Amino acid sequence: MQFHTEFSPEPLPYRLGLDSRIVTIGSCFADVMGRRLIDHKLDVLNNPFGTIFNPVTIAKLLTMALRGTAPDDNGYIERDGVWFHYDFHSSLWANTQDELRNKLIDALSTTAEAIRQADFLFLTLGSAIVYRHLKTGEVVANCHKMPGTLFEKYLYQIDHLRDDLTRLMKTVHKANPRLKVVLTVSPVRHTRDTMPLNSVSKSTLRVIAHELTIWNNWVSYFPAYELMMDDLRDYRFYEVDMIHPNAQAHDYIFEKFVQSAFDTELRAFVTQWAQISRSLAHRPLYSDNSPAHRQFLIKLLAELEVLSDRINLSAELADIRTRLKQGEKKETGTGELV
Repeated sequence: MQFHTEFSPEPLPYRLGLDSRIVTIGSCFADVMGRRLIDHKLDVLNNPFGTIFNPVTIAKLLTMALRGTAPDDNGYIERDGVWFHYDFHSSLWANTQDELRNKLIDALSTTAEAIRQADFLFLTLGSAIVYRHLKTGEVVANCHKMPGTLFEKYLYQIDHLRDDLTRLMKTVHKANPRLKVVLTVSPVRHTRDTMPLNSVSKSTLRVIAHELTIWNNWVSYFPAYELMMDDLRDYRFYEVDMIHPNAQAHDYIFEKFVQSAFDTELRAFVTQWAQISRSLAHRPLYSDNSPAHRQFLIKLLAELEVLSDRINLSAELADIRTRLKQGEKKETGTGELV
């Protein structure tokens, strides 16, 4: 007996490999997926602008980055002695405006270089509802806890949103013609916008994402939103706020992503790396300098050295070598290597 509607996304037309270089941009779901890709040892620049919910700001920031445009001077604000910028998430802050300007320029430059070298750009669209700063007339990425009277909140018109994202696709394709774009709609519901308006917002994003995949054969869509809404249709897959997917949901969606987006070699590596990760986390129950544990570490070190020809395992290799040396010191009882 089946108690839920399970579906498996179609394979993406372009598959990720072990050597793929990836940039993620967008909502908190982009950050979650980016961190999981990093955990699987892929080369990822993960959400360099911080959490960005609306596609208007995503398009603005990526266009600024690729054109080498500096952040708008009118976007800087100071609150309680800390400086922020309306086009960026509050995780990008500084103690002075000049310090923040340099930090933002570095983020834009790093992102531009990464996109020009990347194989995949993952864009997660969170909401079509935006906040416009009344004084400047500009849509902001984050209100930074400034008074609500400074902003106008509204649903961005679908035709304008389509134009913004269409121009963005042309810009990134011109900067890197071999770049593949993977679109997702965030499964996180924006309940503060009311449930009816959230539905309109998500529908708007989903329509435009579909159109972009029809118009551009290098743009594809992964149905994270549909997996959460239609497959994991139960509150046991949510955090206590009943809004954000929990770790179990993330595991499930990422597993579906692996099946849909990873090539054969990368899927095999994921299985291998899961075992190695468990071994890296293992600590002996009684003695960490026993002959058996030492042989365990030597075998693990050999596995890592083989893999290090393809991926960066410097931290893991250093950890195992340190543990082996510490075991030698304990064995001699002198604090010196034998």
